[in-house]
Amino acid sequence: MASNRLQRINEDIQRELSSIIRTIKDPRLGDKLISITWTETTSDLRYCKVHLSVLGEVDEKQFMKGLKSASGYLRGELSRRLNLRYTPELTFQLDKSIAYGAHISKLINDLEHEDSRSEEGETDDCE
Repeated sequence: MASNRLQRINEDIQRELSSIIRTIKDPRLGDKLISITWTETTSDLRYCKVHLSVLGEVDEKQFMKGLKSASGYLRGELSRRLNLRYTPELTFQLDKSIAYGAHISKLINDLEHEDSRSEEGETDDCE
C-alpha cells in the first residue's frame, strides 16, 4: 500500500502530466483525447508507470512510439513543475478499461433492445 506522501506524489504527477501531454505536437499522438487514468511510482521515486486511455481509434504501436519519444520532454517538464529530489523515469501503458466498459455497456444495451423487440413480437403472435 502506498504511503500518503507517495499517493500525493502520484496525484501530482498525474495532474501535471495531464496538462503537459496536451502540448505535445507529435503527429503519432494525433488530436486524440488522452486521459491519464492513474500513475504508479516506486517508493524510491526512480520509476513511474503512467496508465492512460485514449478516446477513439488509434494505431497502438505508433501511439506508444510517439509517447516513448516524448518521454524525455515530459520528464523534463515534470521536473520543472514538481519539486522532487528525483524525477521518475516514465513508462507508459494503455489502459483499455474505459473502452472495455463502453463495449460491455453497448452489449447490454443491444440485449435489452433485442428483448424489447422479442416481447413485442410475442404479443403479436398470441393475438
